[in-house]
Amino acid sequence: MAPTAEQNILRVTAMIPRGHVTTYGRVAELAGYFGAARQVGWVLRRQDPADTTIPWHRVVNAAGAISMGIGRTGSDWIQRELLLEEGIPVDQAGRLPLRTYLWTPDPLQVLQVLAGG
Repeated sequence: MAPTAEQNILRVTAMIPRGHVTTYGRVAELAGYFGAARQVGWVLRRQDPADTTIPWHRVVNAAGAISMGIGRTGSDWIQRELLLEEGIPVDQAGRLPLRTYLWTPDPLQVLQVLAGG
């Protein structure tokens, strides 16, 4: 049985190394769902911030910022604290130097992970 979009999104997100970030759109592309940045956000939003091995906090928006919002139930501030703990500077508005900390994976490695290898 082929993996679901959600499984592929979580597999790609799990690959993001400590001290690096990427964008929702880039996770979508790597998972094989070009243009599905919002879907990535929905999948990651369902992760329990206190009980997951998926580093959801390492995914930010295309502007290089935490997507802050009323509907985030505090996970935006948790995300900020987790990024700060990893040495990624995040200002009070949730902005960070995306280019400096951007994860650039080996595409072949991503394909291997998605293929289950």
